[in-house]
Amino acid sequence: MSVVHGTWEPAPATRWEDGFLSGNGRHGALVFGPPDDERVVVTHHTLVRPGDGPPPRPPELADRLPGLRDRLLDGDLYAAEDFTDGRGLQWVRPFHPAFHIRVRRPDTPAGRYHREVDFTTGVASTRCEGAEGRVFVSRADDVIVQHLTGPELLITLDHRLPGAPLGLAVGESTVLTAEGALLTLRVRYPGGDTAYTGVTLVAVTGGRTALTPPALRVTGAASVLLLTRVVRHTAEADVAALAAALRALLSEDADPRARLLQRHTALHRTAYARVTLDLDADPAERALSGTELLTRPDSPALLERLFAAGRYHLLSASGLFPPRLTGLWTGDWDTAWSGAFTNDANLNLQTASAAAAALPEVTEAHATLIDRQQADWAENARTVFGCRGVVAPAHSDGESGLSYHFSREYPLHLWTAGADWLLAPLVHHDETRGARDPRTAAVLAQVALFYEDFLTRTDPDGRLVVVPSYSPENRPANGSWGAIDAAMDLSAARHALRTAADYHPRHAERWRALADRLPPHRINADGALAEWAWPGLEDTYDHRHLSHLYGVWPLDEINPYDTPDLAAAAHRALELRGAENDSAHGHLHHALVAARLRDGERVAHALGRVLGGDFFHASLMSAHYPRRRVYNADAAHTLPAVLIETLVQSTPDRLVLLPALPAAYPTGRLRGVRTRFGAELDLTWSPHEVTAALRPSRTHRVELRTPSGGRPLDLVAGEDRVLTLRAW
Repeated sequence: MSVVHGTWEPAPATRWEDGFLSGNGRHGALVFGPPDDERVVVTHHTLVRPGDGPPPRPPELADRLPGLRDRLLDGDLYAAEDFTDGRGLQWVRPFHPAFHIRVRRPDTPAGRYHREVDFTTGVASTRCEGAEGRVFVSRADDVIVQHLTGPELLITLDHRLPGAPLGLAVGESTVLTAEGALLTLRVRYPGGDTAYTGVTLVAVTGGRTALTPPALRVTGAASVLLLTRVVRHTAEADVAALAAALRALLSEDADPRARLLQRHTALHRTAYARVTLDLDADPAERALSGTELLTRPDSPALLERLFAAGRYHLLSASGLFPPRLTGLWTGDWDTAWSGAFTNDANLNLQTASAAAAALPEVTEAHATLIDRQQADWAENARTVFGCRGVVAPAHSDGESGLSYHFSREYPLHLWTAGADWLLAPLVHHDETRGARDPRTAAVLAQVALFYEDFLTRTDPDGRLVVVPSYSPENRPANGSWGAIDAAMDLSAARHALRTAADYHPRHAERWRALADRLPPHRINADGALAEWAWPGLEDTYDHRHLSHLYGVWPLDEINPYDTPDLAAAAHRALELRGAENDSAHGHLHHALVAARLRDGERVAHALGRVLGGDFFHASLMSAHYPRRRVYNADAAHTLPAVLIETLVQSTPDRLVLLPALPAAYPTGRLRGVRTRFGAELDLTWSPHEVTAALRPSRTHRVELRTPSGGRPLDLVAGEDRVLTLRAW
């Protein structure tokens, strides 16, 4: 294992949060526990607890919308507080673990212990005197592969995990087979016919195999191979078919594990290795365990490893869906905030590096989630607003895209910017690869239709008004949460209409004209970009979200080159913004905006709050709050995007080099980054010289921006271009 592209620990993980992770975007595996009682927690993206019936519907409020608009425009700043159907807050259906594969090794001698995870292969391994374990989740064959050694093994599938609800109907089966044994665990949720079933095929080489229900005892074997899948279903699962599919993976190979690993790494390693970061860290620090390295928040070696771990975990969590709040993993049924896809900030932050860091697997997972929910998004638009088109929900469990998670304090059903916010990464991906995904084009057209119907009210100057309007998850200091002309809503409407026009020339004139009628952003009395452009609404600065700076990041609407006055106002807004509850996503969102505004010191400060705040578990998965409170993937997955943005930024017509490099990292190399004008880029920097090697796939003129100024740069498809900057 490379000391940069992996991590290790000299002691077992006693908490599941510290367990090493593997995943293929569908199945997840979390490895923890001592060698005499080692556990692999099995997860799957589809595992959400069913409710008592069909998903709740969005509130039927369309007929009341005109009255709400009248009240808000007449100056009633609290009018939206009763714009509900009276229901209480309803969380989306919670994500949960399936079970753990429990391996007991009786009489395991105390002695030296080592565990590691190799980011290049996705293999998590443990070893101690006389026993080893290796786990990976195959991207090629969608199976959890576990290889075990030891003189005596007791193997069980155990559903008893923290927070498991009462009333689960559990059925277990262990039978001997020609290969060794088949373990089956079926768990039916209370009050319905939905269940999930886990099947583990055990292939034993040598030794003896015996049943000690519910466990399987294996003694004296040369090796033991476990193949595991879990499926969620109604009625009964076809266990025989599941077992046959696993048996087919064994084939006649002398070493099926090696073949399965080779098939997996052909996909995983290729994706993982596309982009690398080297900060010239001290080799002695690079060799430290993850726990030791985390005590050195100023070490470049820590940032190198967290960059690598972030890309590894993001890739591993993305497949069927993009990452949830917890990625693809949890060891507890009581997952914070339901382990949902939280769309109003967290999902986009976690996937922010996907286009630049060459992870189209992540973008495809994101696109799939959006595509499968279009009917629900249309119902949100129709039911809440009486409009054609689509409106995205702020929270989703992956099954439903209906907007029903809201309350007086969080009127998320009023958030109309969500569709554009979620589509922006897909648009950037299209720009990067130079082709437009028809799925993205189709949804953009629906978003434009929504705005055609929704944007009907005007201000005294004849400009369109976004009313009601909501800035997640904040409120004006002198009003309620539902307001008028939130900056995020204005940026989203403009961007959606103009982008839809680019994708659909037939409607371009109409949609651009609508975008042009929206009001400009407002600069408040503090010189800051106001969170609400409507006159009289006062800012609330101490808040974890930075929704009003959507035009800075990830959009290009506000930038230091084309809109310097607005960029200065956005920077002032950033200076005034508090950290509120010290959440990791707030700090890193702050860093992303600061990088776009060329403020390396502010980026370094935000990074320092996270690196020095005890946000990372020994697994290098992160927490939501300092002191490792609440398992959460935001920091782990977002950090690579922050580092890339400090070094390289791009639009379809601009390349920015070293816009916000923190002084603590004076030398380094970033390899394989993709730009939105279709070039792959390698960057090498030192205090004296910067070299950028570009490999363009399209012929195009872009503006090159460096700390010393700007100039045009002509690129020719297929012709490498090397830039050397000595005065920067």
